[in-house]
Amino acid sequence: MKAIRWILGRIILLLNFLIPPKTVVRDVDAQKVINDATAKMSLYQFHACPFCVKVRRQLKGQALPIELRDAKAEGEFKAELIREGGRHKVPCLRIAKADGSVEWLYQSNAIIARLNDEFGLT
Repeated sequence: MKAIRWILGRIILLLNFLIPPKTVVRDVDAQKVINDATAKMSLYQFHACPFCVKVRRQLKGQALPIELRDAKAEGEFKAELIREGGRHKVPCLRIAKADGSVEWLYQSNAIIARLNDEFGLT
């Protein structure tokens, strides 16, 4: 089963490379506002996870520069996701709020809907 997932993951990555999403182009001021808002966000993800690829395609298509954190390998990001987010599940969007609290949002569709709502995207 692990070999099948590995092969399918590589096929998804190849298709993502061959058919990239078209990126939105905004004026400099509008993009700066979005850059400032997304600076407080991080996406915990696995490179070949199809749901993570779905979210990354949305980020690229909508020109949302959100930091990507690999939560698969043993290390700081995996430990942080488990310790603070509560579970080792991806994709997970970490949103640092102005009041100092942090929101952990799981599920690709929920993440995309939240980004669309917050940034007025379609």
